[in-house]
Amino acid sequence: MDFMEIGRVCLKTAGREAGKYCVIVNTVDKDFVLVTGPRAVTQVKRRKCNVRHLEPLPLKVEIKGDASDSDVLKELEKGGILEKLRLSKPSAEDIKRSEERRAVAEERKKAEEAMPKAEARKEVAAKPKKESKPKEPKSEKAAAKPKAAKPKKAAAEKQAE
Repeated sequence: MDFMEIGRVCLKTAGREAGKYCVIVNTVDKDFVLVTGPRAVTQVKRRKCNVRHLEPLPLKVEIKGDASDSDVLKELEKGGILEKLRLSKPSAEDIKRSEERRAVAEERKKAEEAMPKAEARKEVAAKPKKESKPKEPKSEKAAAKPKAAKPKKAAAEKQAE
């Protein structure tokens, strides 16, 4: 029996979300899985997580890979898992807000992927800068006044004698 399978309910044991429940949504590789709370229920946002930081529970929901948070929530309700874990069902407003956050995060990720890569940014930074013009004095009075020369120590000593 594979404990790190899609739909397995787990307890996070490390990180900022330690002590909170999550559901495995997808497997990334042998060491990492994609988990979600859903955020509206357990404050665990959808993220990649190391399997060593999860403690699998004997509870499982029937979901497809990469299921949305609303699908996971429906299955948690249907299976009675929210009651077993003593979690409260979020309001419709909380669910909507959570889905909006996820949509914004996906848009931000797409925008970052569309940005030029590090090499392209280096090329832009390596372009020669324009030559700057010599600075002119701010006022005509400042330009017209010659600066007084400071007397040297030897001249100051002769005057003192």
